[in-house]
Amino acid sequence: MTTMLSRVADTLYWMSRYLERAEHTARLMDVDLQLRLDQSPGSTTGRWLRLIDALRVPAPLTGNTDGASLAHTLTFNRLNPSSIVSCVSAARENLRHVREQCSSEMWEQLNRLYLQMLDNPSEASWILESHTFFRSVQEGAHLFQGITDTTMTHGQGWHFIQLGRYVERTDTLAALIGTHFSRLAQPPDQAVEGAEYLEWVGLLKSCAAFEAYCKAYSAELRPLRVAEFLLLNSEFPHSVRFSVESVHAALHQVGDLTERKASEPVRLAGRLRATLIFSQIEEIMADGTYLYLESVRRECAQIHSAIQQIYFDYLVESAMAG
Repeated sequence: MTTMLSRVADTLYWMSRYLERAEHTARLMDVDLQLRLDQSPGSTTGRWLRLIDALRVPAPLTGNTDGASLAHTLTFNRLNPSSIVSCVSAARENLRHVREQCSSEMWEQLNRLYLQMLDNPSEASWILESHTFFRSVQEGAHLFQGITDTTMTHGQGWHFIQLGRYVERTDTLAALIGTHFSRLAQPPDQAVEGAEYLEWVGLLKSCAAFEAYCKAYSAELRPLRVAEFLLLNSEFPHSVRFSVESVHAALHQVGDLTERKASEPVRLAGRLRATLIFSQIEEIMADGTYLYLESVRRECAQIHSAIQQIYFDYLVESAMAG
């Protein structure tokens, strides 16, 4: 693995994480804004606070929880590093530095997505077109992923893009699902009804999972089944298990293609993968789903740290030693 490739790998990894974060945030906000149309204004404040918690961003210092203002801040505020505009801008800037490693189609698509967001509308007017905007962010990210898979050689750089995508997805899914299950107030095997039904539909749609869940089970929503599907399903791309298995697979590929010893990140990812494979959902829920998912997030952070140390930071240490 050459010095240049290590820099490129770091840049591609973070480009992919930022774009995944932007797509995730756009989907969560779109779902929440759509649910507001079916509920009374008084019930929306609590959901916005849960959304902020799920996205791991600070609550407004002013205490303002007006949906339109918060949505505008989470979308367009460049002072918020996790806003959609900030994430897409960071992804584009990272890709700009390594354009020679990627296809021209990749750059054109990400640049097109970035330019779509430069026209910053006012808080009062943009909310009416928010659904179209959030869908364009999601579809733009999906198109970029498809173009990447089709036009880029599936070598080291491509595997680092996969690694960044699924490390980010593991963390964001665990945060979202954990936030939702932290407020579970009914027996997990009991079907949800009434206003609560919309909340669980919202969780599944926030994971792009509502239709897939209904095909696997039915439109009857039970927290136990929802948790099993979102945590332990091995075939659904937005389940925690699928994401961790993708991290593990990417690390194996990166290790085979480089000269670096990758035993530590592979070991950590393999341990987390095994935990998800052999866990039973009843045991997880009995011990506390939120605590289980916080543990997943901690282990995901350890995997990220190991990737950083093995593949990105070792060059600094080598230069200092020389």
